[in-house]
Amino acid sequence: MTLHDDAYATLTDWPAPDAEQERLRRLFVAHLDAEPDAMLRECRPDHLTGSVIIFSSDHRHVLLTLHRLAKLWLQTGGHCETSDATLADSALREGREESGIEQLAIDPVPVQLSRHEVPFFGPIQPAHHLDVPNVAVAPPGAQHVISDESDDLAWFDLDALSTATDQEVRDLIAAATTRLRGRP
Repeated sequence: MTLHDDAYATLTDWPAPDAEQERLRRLFVAHLDAEPDAMLRECRPDHLTGSVIIFSSDHRHVLLTLHRLAKLWLQTGGHCETSDATLADSALREGREESGIEQLAIDPVPVQLSRHEVPFFGPIQPAHHLDVPNVAVAPPGAQHVISDESDDLAWFDLDALSTATDQEVRDLIAAATTRLRGRP
């Protein structure tokens, strides 16, 4: 199975939690239908990406990266690579690369979908990342390491996020927290 096939199966089977997420799910699947290279950054102007919101082992803190270009605190994530077997593998690889934490436990089922404009992604505008976020949990005592892609990396209490965290990331954290606590 190819990465494209995995993304198609994952998104076709994913039970969207509400009408807006269902609209995005259909948009992502249509993009996969139309673009054989939909998983790769070379697919312009839009392509799928994988991300992961990383929680502490006690689920009380979330690890966010201060994105070098966006200047916002975001979840870890980025472009899929041809070496990624699945969307979850892509998210996990990005989480490990950007956090320096190797032993992340990932839920392979996406938590929610996001389509966001990427104003710094070259000459074809508007360009969008069709992001498929997953949830991961770090082991007890995990020590993070700032990557070259970040200005900073920090653990935030769920009730004390930086003001430089946008609403989309706040919504992702809320959905991921609900997933971790097993509430419908």
